[in-house]
Amino acid sequence: MIRIFALIFFSFSSIIFAKDTVPQSELEIKLSFVPLVKQAAPAVVNIYAQRIIEERRSPFSRDPFFRDFFRNFGQMQPRVQNSLGSGVILSADGYVVSNYHVVGGATDIRVVLHDGREISGNVILSDEESDLAVLKLDTDEMLPHLDLRKSDTVEVGELVLAIGNPFGVGQTVTNGIISGLARTGIASGSAKGYFLQTDAPINPGNSGGALIDISGSLVGVNTSILSRSGGSNGIGFAIPADLVGQFLVQAKAGRSSFIRPWAGMRGQPITFEMAASLNLPAMSGMIVSEIHELSPFSKVGIGVGDIITKVDGLDINSPAEMLYRMSVVGIGTAVDVSYLSQGIIKSSKIELVEIPNLKAKQVTLGPEFIFMDLQISELTPELQSKFGLSFSSKGLIVLDPGRIASRLSLRKGDLLREINRKPVNTIEDAVSAISSIKSSGSITIIRSGRRVSLRFRL
Repeated sequence: MIRIFALIFFSFSSIIFAKDTVPQSELEIKLSFVPLVKQAAPAVVNIYAQRIIEERRSPFSRDPFFRDFFRNFGQMQPRVQNSLGSGVILSADGYVVSNYHVVGGATDIRVVLHDGREISGNVILSDEESDLAVLKLDTDEMLPHLDLRKSDTVEVGELVLAIGNPFGVGQTVTNGIISGLARTGIASGSAKGYFLQTDAPINPGNSGGALIDISGSLVGVNTSILSRSGGSNGIGFAIPADLVGQFLVQAKAGRSSFIRPWAGMRGQPITFEMAASLNLPAMSGMIVSEIHELSPFSKVGIGVGDIITKVDGLDINSPAEMLYRMSVVGIGTAVDVSYLSQGIIKSSKIELVEIPNLKAKQVTLGPEFIFMDLQISELTPELQSKFGLSFSSKGLIVLDPGRIASRLSLRKGDLLREINRKPVNTIEDAVSAISSIKSSGSITIIRSGRRVSLRFRL
């Protein structure tokens, strides 16, 4: 009892002492994020962008019932759309990274530096799928910039700061931790792929801003949040710095669009049931479900049913993660790939290449056809990848339905399979079938993996 009392007494007295103790050094007084913010904030900019979009003005656009029925009714008219966001200076000579949804397609971009100066900039490389864009500022001045942190060294629990321009109120700093790694397929917005998750408050306007670690290095570019209300719920996502670095490399090389390596395969994560049925030691890796004959993976002997476990020495668990690993390595390099084939662990070096640029027949129908302006194309690996089609798919891809066919609910990306119950596998098949249409008929398409029949009367 006496020992317990003594322990309580000394603990209580130490608390009082600690409360009344004056900081003993300047370091203790300044123990905060202030030095870090002073170092990193000048490299984060505010971005104001304008773009002109074409939209269809219809008297039914505000009516929830008739809107879908008359989505193609009315004249296309231009409208100025304003957006705000943030950006990060990546090099002293004025290269800035931001989100595609902030600056993509913009006709006028104003970049406001930390000290309030405005500098114009132009988008020199953009990619909607990754939701990243690189700008070049019109200045010869040497600018402050952030160093890139190697993404594979980032760990859950690390302290991070988010710097951006939420709601246009001005540069704002929030703090949090890294909440998760390798998040795929759950982030809102247009970005697809591989993300870092953070609980640092991120709001509209933070997009394109910096997520930094306690040493002031760029961990990622803030891109989106998971929220039902539109406000921050502590679930934000950032694009890892490794991918940002590859964008900078390609921008400085003069590319206008981001070129990612082509895997030429499709796969799915290993589930618990799969691991049990295949007698796998762990639930990790990606099982190959389909592979193109021209795939660089196919050339080294990888086939359907094989399980890819590592790319560049790092674990992968999903197709998005594998594509990310390949993208940060870059085209023209060889990468080590580990895989499990028929119960044997194998390893091969695979040359990372661009998607084959195969020429395909295309046609845009003229005014002599009932579906004037319909643009269709034969399939290529590029179009199959772009529209998420199986490599064994047959038919013609709709590139532009045109004014008439769009009224029949035909859409870009539809796979045209039959016209009036006649199979169409070539441009000649389609032209012949459309020429024979008088006033009514049917079109069979594949849309989002489902077979859909569209009946029409003109």
